[in-house]
Amino acid sequence: MEKEVNETKEAPQTPAQTTGGGSLDPKVAILLSWLIAPLTSIIFIAIEKKDRRVKFHAWESLFWGIFNILIGVVFLPLISILTLGFGGCLFILYPFLYVVNIIAAIKGWNGEDWKLPVIGEWAEKQVNK
Repeated sequence: MEKEVNETKEAPQTPAQTTGGGSLDPKVAILLSWLIAPLTSIIFIAIEKKDRRVKFHAWESLFWGIFNILIGVVFLPLISILTLGFGGCLFILYPFLYVVNIIAAIKGWNGEDWKLPVIGEWAEKQVNK
């Protein structure tokens, strides 16, 4: 009797890539950096030591989050005061700024590096320090 031998070779198993902070997948770290910015951005900037993509997205989302806060807390109220209240309708447009967060989170999850015009350059400089 002949024994049938199944000689299929499987690719060697490699451990899942993780962030410098522990067992978190870099894709998840990038997603969290964008969806809960700027709070999680600061956390990932502090704990990430190895993955340049995570660091880049964390810095970029931090700068974008600060920009959003400045728009909502400083710029829009100032415009509203200067236009005698008519600028207050610009607050309706404020949620659309978060569309950028969603697009960047999706692109980061898919492995794409999408740079925002000015903020992306600032983030790149921080990563390269």
